[in-house]
Amino acid sequence: MQESSYPTPPASGRPALDVAVVMRREPVTGPMARWQPWRWVLADVLPTGEPRWLPASAPQPVAAAPVEVQPLPGAPEVAGARYWLYEGLHVTLYRDDAEGLYLNLESPQPCFWVFWRADEEQLLDDEPMAVPQIATLSYHDAGRWLDAQERVDQVPAPPAVVEWLRAFVAEHHQIEPKRRKRPESFKPLTDRFGQPVRISTQKFQRGPGSSGGGHGG
Repeated sequence: MQESSYPTPPASGRPALDVAVVMRREPVTGPMARWQPWRWVLADVLPTGEPRWLPASAPQPVAAAPVEVQPLPGAPEVAGARYWLYEGLHVTLYRDDAEGLYLNLESPQPCFWVFWRADEEQLLDDEPMAVPQIATLSYHDAGRWLDAQERVDQVPAPPAVVEWLRAFVAEHHQIEPKRRKRPESFKPLTDRFGQPVRISTQKFQRGPGSSGGGHGG
């Protein structure tokens, strides 16, 4: 992928980048190994082509069948680990999520997030394999998945991807102006139960022969 690569937009569609996801199965060490001998983690997200435009109606991609691969050059060595490559996914940029993309750019290390699930239909040593569902560059996407208690891992995005993201955000993100703080005097008065309080400027008077109080005038 070339840096600052940003295709000319068609009449309709969304920019996307094809990616492959590498998942690593590694042995669990320590006391936890009694109950869980293995765990899955995200190892890498690899762009597999140049950015392109997808039709707005394009369906959500599904990862292809996994292929076992060797550790990538420069990847940390994990004793006993095995690596599995999933192709067929893509990262899509949405104009209405420009804020989530901007927040990723503003982080110390812009990254990919991958939402994955253990698939009971794909087994390795009689254990479910980790299958990536969606890859994203959106901070908001990752937050929603985490709030839903889904499995989400992250890896740093390479410089060329960061520049592609930056070009999109520069075109579509607008920083909302800070709203002027409402003066304290404009805040509604409430009682101790939180109910609004009505204030009257009329004097409270007692009429002649009256046994009770009332508003005069």
